[in-house]
Amino acid sequence: NFDLLSGHVIPSLIHKAHMAKSNDDDILSVWGTGNVQREFLHVDDCADALVHLLKHYDGMTQINIGTGEEIKINELAELICEIVGFKGNIAFDTSKPDGAPRKLLDHSRMDKLNWGPSISLKDGLRTTYQWFLENK
Repeated sequence: NFDLLSGHVIPSLIHKAHMAKSNDDDILSVWGTGNVQREFLHVDDCADALVHLLKHYDGMTQINIGTGEEIKINELAELICEIVGFKGNIAFDTSKPDGAPRKLLDHSRMDKLNWGPSISLKDGLRTTYQWFLENK
C-alpha cells in the first residue's frame, strides 16, 4: 500500500521520495525522529519461509519469520532516497509519532530449521521501487 497516509513505512517512503524527486523538492519530510529501529522482510522471503515450514516443521509452537537485522528509520530513508534518486535533504517531523522504539523478532527457531532470508534490504527496496514505477 503506497498510500501516503495509510501505507506502511517502506511503501510510503518510496512514494514520498519519488514525488519529492519528481517535483524537484529540496526537502523530504519523514514522520518521527528517525531514531526508531525496524526489521523488514521481503514478501518473497516470507513466502519462501512459509514453504520451508510446510516441508520441515510440524510443531505447535509459534515460529517468527524475520531477518534478525534492524535499521534506523533515518538510515532507511537515506537508503530509499539513494535508490529513488532524490538528492534533497531529509527533515524529520517530530510532531508525528515514532511508535515503538524497536521491533525485532526472535528468529532463532527458523535458524534451527536452517532457513534464512536471501533478499537484502537494499535489493528488496530496488525491486519494490521498480514495481512501484511500473504499477503507479
